[in-house]
Amino acid sequence: MKTLTGLLTALVLCGPTLSLNASNNEQQLHKAANVLSEIMRAPDKGIPQDLLRKSVCVGVVPSELKAAFIFGGTYGRGVLLCRRHGMGTWGAPSMFTLGGANVGFQIGGEATDVVFLVMNPEGVKKLLQDNVKLGADLSAAAGPVGRTAEGATDAEMHAEILSYSRTRGLFAGVSLDGAVLKQDNDDNRRLYGRRVSPRDILIRGTMESPPAARPLDRLLTKYAPRGGAPFHAG
Repeated sequence: MKTLTGLLTALVLCGPTLSLNASNNEQQLHKAANVLSEIMRAPDKGIPQDLLRKSVCVGVVPSELKAAFIFGGTYGRGVLLCRRHGMGTWGAPSMFTLGGANVGFQIGGEATDVVFLVMNPEGVKKLLQDNVKLGADLSAAAGPVGRTAEGATDAEMHAEILSYSRTRGLFAGVSLDGAVLKQDNDDNRRLYGRRVSPRDILIRGTMESPPAARPLDRLLTKYAPRGGAPFHAG
């Protein structure tokens, strides 16, 4: 009886914590939708739509204080969405963290939004590995800015990830070389209510988007309804 009482007490105490964590994830999804919406409203100074259409996945890290990263060891929490099977409709989000001690744009105390495009299936499969170091484990480059990617360099056009940042309203391509990206299995469990692998979410497309992710899904559908490249089975 004492054991049963203890278990029930633990469940009661953990309930609000689990609910709060789920709420935090939903807030991150709403923030990510706001970031992408604001960026895409200014196409002349935003992400080229032809690159967005070619991308297989889009990642967004809503602004967090860099000082928190410097002292806490983590830059921020983000959401990653991929096209179903690489070239279908936009699928459900997978949560991740982005950090690293040697990322140049993180010096100082400014709040920064980060957006990146994954340009091919090989790139997203590499992101599923543990602690992926951008610029080393997969190629990354600062993305070109503007209505189209006509002026993009050869390095940009052949990178697996193209990345951008926005600080104080200034939007520009930024290199994420040295940053470490890690899929957040705990946050995914809180978001979906059960343990689910990033591969099931992003590659196999077996999960339905939670309600909080629908604004982000609608934005990506609006600006890039078709494109990408097919994932191989696995």
